[in-house]
Amino acid sequence: MKSIKKMFLIIAGTISLVLGVLGIMLPLLPTTPFLLLSAACYVRSSDKLYQWLITNKYVGSYILNYREGKGIPLKAKIVSVSLLWVSMLYTIAFVIPLVMVKILLFLIGSYFTWFILKQKTLRKSMQVR
Repeated sequence: MKSIKKMFLIIAGTISLVLGVLGIMLPLLPTTPFLLLSAACYVRSSDKLYQWLITNKYVGSYILNYREGKGIPLKAKIVSVSLLWVSMLYTIAFVIPLVMVKILLFLIGSYFTWFILKQKTLRKSMQVR
């Protein structure tokens, strides 16, 4: 039974990691929560995968900085909010014909903008490398 739980956590962590990486390119997928879920799954199932994740040069520092309460780098905030609104406004203007869905997308974009901007801004001197 213990090995089934371990395998389930590894699979869930890997799926979450894939979704987190996709979230970097698709603004409606929240990157950080998926990466944190991956870390939580891996820490309970595979020390090797957990160490790989937190030492990964692309996502490791984001996980560690967020878990330590240091915040999100200003550049990441600017890129996230910019990509979010470019994709949202394009979708609202050219893809979605229904007014209610357009309003819903605008509200979702507004919420995620607020959420990103309310996080602490990580100063360069505090970053984990």
